[in-house]
Amino acid sequence: MSARPAKGGGRWVSVPPERVHPWIDGFADRHGPFEASGDERVVRLAAADGALAELHVPFPPLPAGPPYVSRLVAHARAERRVGVILVRLGGYAAGVFHGGVLVTSKVGSRLVQGRTAAGGWSQQRFARRRRNQADQALDTAAETALRVLTPHLAELDAVVLGGDRRAADALRADRRLAPLLALETEPFLTVPDPKLAVLRDTPELFRAVRVRVVDPS
Repeated sequence: MSARPAKGGGRWVSVPPERVHPWIDGFADRHGPFEASGDERVVRLAAADGALAELHVPFPPLPAGPPYVSRLVAHARAERRVGVILVRLGGYAAGVFHGGVLVTSKVGSRLVQGRTAAGGWSQQRFARRRRNQADQALDTAAETALRVLTPHLAELDAVVLGGDRRAADALRADRRLAPLLALETEPFLTVPDPKLAVLRDTPELFRAVRVRVVDPS
């Protein structure tokens, strides 16, 4: 599990689906009995000592109504078929997971030159070449995502994007990906260069339950 400060107070904790119930038990041990409430996207635990835990539902919506904790635990542990598209300028990866198991994938790269400090006409020519390389790299990333994910489209429960947000935004503009991106869900996966090892590790991110914890004042 990992933790980081939360905007507006408290901290974010990332909890693997298999650890959600033990984590909630630990919250009760630390803070006393709690009242549970929630909706299709967030389950809230308000403890006797004033502590609050907001558990954000992975792959919403969560079926409505109590018992909130048991519903969330079962929902989080469900084994879904998820498509993952990672893209950074010059690198891309696409894969389909069943639960945490990578079923099929393709990883690759295309040359995109770095920026130059040179000026004048040569810099303009370099900038044009770099834009063309970037466009070709994004086109290759889109084609790869289509080849890997489209055969599984009817089986996919969700699609998750990651890598660099600017590159991902450019990929979203490709109309060929519209049927896949109609299944897009959070979180956006902020990951380094999309190598195969990085792709294999993404279930730790997209299957986790993100919890905002506010300690009693």
